[in-house]
Amino acid sequence: MPTDFQVIKAIKKALPAVVSIVGNQQVLKKKKESSQFWGLFEDRETPLDISSQLKKDGKKISSGSGFIITEDGIIATNSHLISPLVEQYRIILGSGEEFNAKILATDFINDLVLLKIEAKRLPVISLGSSENLELGQTAIAIGTALGEFQNSVSVGVVSGLSRFISAKSMISGRVSKLRGLIQTDAAVNPGNSGGPLIDLNGRAIGVNTALVFGAENIGFAIPINHLKEDLREIKKYGRIKKPYLGVRYLLLNDNLKQRNNLPVNYGALVISEDLPNDKAVAPGSPAHKAGIKEFDIILKCQGQEITEKKPLEEILKRLDDIKEVEFEILRKNKQLFLKAIIEEKD
Repeated sequence: MPTDFQVIKAIKKALPAVVSIVGNQQVLKKKKESSQFWGLFEDRETPLDISSQLKKDGKKISSGSGFIITEDGIIATNSHLISPLVEQYRIILGSGEEFNAKILATDFINDLVLLKIEAKRLPVISLGSSENLELGQTAIAIGTALGEFQNSVSVGVVSGLSRFISAKSMISGRVSKLRGLIQTDAAVNPGNSGGPLIDLNGRAIGVNTALVFGAENIGFAIPINHLKEDLREIKKYGRIKKPYLGVRYLLLNDNLKQRNNLPVNYGALVISEDLPNDKAVAPGSPAHKAGIKEFDIILKCQGQEITEKKPLEEILKRLDDIKEVEFEILRKNKQLFLKAIIEEKD
């Protein structure tokens, strides 16, 4: 068990780089406001459903957390905290200094967004690794949302890995899948969503993102390696790449293999998710053109095994400038090799 000293030391190391993200939005009268917030996320943090105590001068003030990852002012947070209706985002540092922020890049697939402020020599949080996390290791969720949840800290453990949740948009009804999440019993609450999930060394191992309504001690964080990959692409390409294959899939493991009598315990099973207008293979997509079909198991992508720790989209993102990608497929116990021309999603 970690000592109080270890926990306090880690918090003190990370907290100076945790920020409040504040957005001003003009209040619209005689119109029912609907939220684009995803259904699993805590309502208090949606830019369109904020506590009335945060109203000022005819405007609503939305508040969330984030954390500084570069000394020159790149800040990470959740994309679900960002709304196109917000006129201006401001970053409030732990020192009380305030800066206008611009949106640098958005990764809706992983619920991440990078913001940028014009500043130098800022305190930063070291980015750890989410690749070798262990069940039971200490996890500390930190946030500093404006108002009653300032300097919010909760301590728990990593209680699950490679979790999948559905997140529903209240505007479009679109259901998105967040894959490969870290599950923790450190409370993910209105104060620390968007903030870092850190280890005992004060390094970020995840980005706090969601909680399950009506359930105790179940919160989720985005693995920090997703953020590190986004940051790498920003530096290399000036944008976050969004490779598009056009399949819905379920990552296989030992449990799914046994329960469904499948021939393998790894790979991506191409399958629809029983949603309206949902198709396992999108018509006209690179996967469709390559001949990938529902119930195929994609075993490898460009020679790399697809697993829960190395999902398909992560492999695709790391292929850099390779456009024609070979897939090893298992179809009715027959091995196939298909090639697809990968597109980039807007």
